[in-house]
Amino acid sequence: MKTKILLFAFASLLFFSSCEKLLDRPSLTSKNDESYWIGESDLRLYLNECYPNYFVGYGSGEPGAYVPARGCFLSDDIMNAEKQQELETIIPNDRTSTSSALAWILAYNGPNWNFYWVRKLNIMLDRIEQKMGGILTEEQKNHWVGVGRFFRAMEYANLVRVFGDVPYYDHELLDDNLDELYKPRTPRNEVMDAVYEDLKFALENVRLDDGDQQVNRYVVAAYIARLMLHEGTWLKYHYTSNERARKFLQFAIEAGDYVIGSTKYDIVTDFRSLFGSENLKGNADCILYRHYDGEVPVTHGVAKYSNMNTANDRSANLDVVKAFICADGRPWASSTLTDANKFDLANLIQTRDPRFEATFWDKPTTKAPASGLYTVKFIDREGSAIGASGGALSSKYTGATSTNDYPVMRYAELLLNWIEAKAELATLGGAPVTQGDIETSINKIRNRPLDATATGKGIKKTAPMNLTLITDNFDPNRDPGVPALIWEIRRERRMELFFEHSRLVDLRRWHKLNYMNDQLNPDLIRGIWVDLTKDVANLPANTVAVITESGERIVYNGNNGDKTKGYFQGASVLPRQPFWDIAGINPYLAPVGNAQRRDYRNKGYELSQTEGWSNELN
Repeated sequence: MKTKILLFAFASLLFFSSCEKLLDRPSLTSKNDESYWIGESDLRLYLNECYPNYFVGYGSGEPGAYVPARGCFLSDDIMNAEKQQELETIIPNDRTSTSSALAWILAYNGPNWNFYWVRKLNIMLDRIEQKMGGILTEEQKNHWVGVGRFFRAMEYANLVRVFGDVPYYDHELLDDNLDELYKPRTPRNEVMDAVYEDLKFALENVRLDDGDQQVNRYVVAAYIARLMLHEGTWLKYHYTSNERARKFLQFAIEAGDYVIGSTKYDIVTDFRSLFGSENLKGNADCILYRHYDGEVPVTHGVAKYSNMNTANDRSANLDVVKAFICADGRPWASSTLTDANKFDLANLIQTRDPRFEATFWDKPTTKAPASGLYTVKFIDREGSAIGASGGALSSKYTGATSTNDYPVMRYAELLLNWIEAKAELATLGGAPVTQGDIETSINKIRNRPLDATATGKGIKKTAPMNLTLITDNFDPNRDPGVPALIWEIRRERRMELFFEHSRLVDLRRWHKLNYMNDQLNPDLIRGIWVDLTKDVANLPANTVAVITESGERIVYNGNNGDKTKGYFQGASVLPRQPFWDIAGINPYLAPVGNAQRRDYRNKGYELSQTEGWSNELN
């Protein structure tokens, strides 16, 4: 093995291969627990398993539920080639096993009702206190306790995000303590206060540098900004708990200030190279990245869905296309650019923010059978060009053998979390956002370099955001319930993080799942504007339709090409079932499985159902 293999790769080998003995994770029933805790290296190995769990990247092997392009497809950004993915409307039987919870994991982007990670981290924290007092220096102890509390905070923040109230444990849970094993849910505010304290401790004690791709204080701060923004906005929009919201938003800002003030990170890489690079080591855009290496081998299977050879049945819809800002810095409905109100792909490439061209292939294709718009974001330029030309693709572009790195936590996301937290806090009595704040965040992102391919197409950087222009009529299509500045910050986030981890999570924290109602917004199940027989090569009959401006749906039958001008839509596309305003269903939180509640009852305890879901148990 190479000596500089990332812990992401190393952890996968340790956990899943014959190298597992090297990890030597202590068993609760093994005497190894008595001899394991003898130094920092043991703590580092013990936590290796956490890295691929919390910093998933592209995953390992075939893409799974948490990875870009495949596992984050349920939102108002994405349409499926057939029926649209549903949110959960039925209480499942089980919430503990991956197989039984797969549909839920896909729908909610979060953990299942399983406290394995909480227990693992509490064991380590207990052992540091009980067994390593004379082994670790004060600095070493504080660092590892900080890392353990950081991961525990992440786990509980994710559990709360998915379930709301959850049982909280801050120590090792013993198998014979039924009162604790079957304790009722802890109120979410109490849990999140504990998360807040864990993160405070981590920010004060985790090392500034603990080696390449190890958790350090800047990684901690970046995740604090993400998690605290989520909690602050959830409190504001779901519970109107403004005082508590201010507490968490302020912490998000402080964490962002810490990273920004370090001057260690910057926006210096063109957008496409961030995702297609074979090695992101030392890249200033990346606060944390995951490295892949074919010699280990630790590889992934996401690039094939951007290679212009593999059909991708999930693609961008017209709604997200319309959200991309125009190059003059204005939304399409108020842009001064010629043809800004036209949605054919050739025009979009020239008139929209450069991230549009870097994200999508520049010709409509049936390889994106839902909307005609193929995402090439997660591959280098060479791979998608070879695939589009029909050339032979190397193994790094096909199957589960891709090796391009993933920027797990980007400086751009940190800046977006920071500026959104400042804008939200300003609505709750905080200081107003200044033009200087915009220069530090949104305009820095807009000023990122363009690569030669983009400039060769005539692409130019988007005009900077000017706060004096962001008035109520800046975007005529703005949700009137969202202030104009916050609307534009959310737009920037949508463009920057398309098909990554965040959109469904964002809609939920903003209390805006109604944006996914395709019966009210037909753009959710429409694609780009096409003249089918002119724009789309190798067009088979009866597979593609267009929606005309008048709303008529015309399926191309091989002989009606003169009539097939309109918005691309796969012939099998169907809307999702309604999921809103249904009694006993809360689409913002996941229910606990009936099996878990029956297990409680069988032991003489009660586990309440998630807020908003029917509490009946047969």
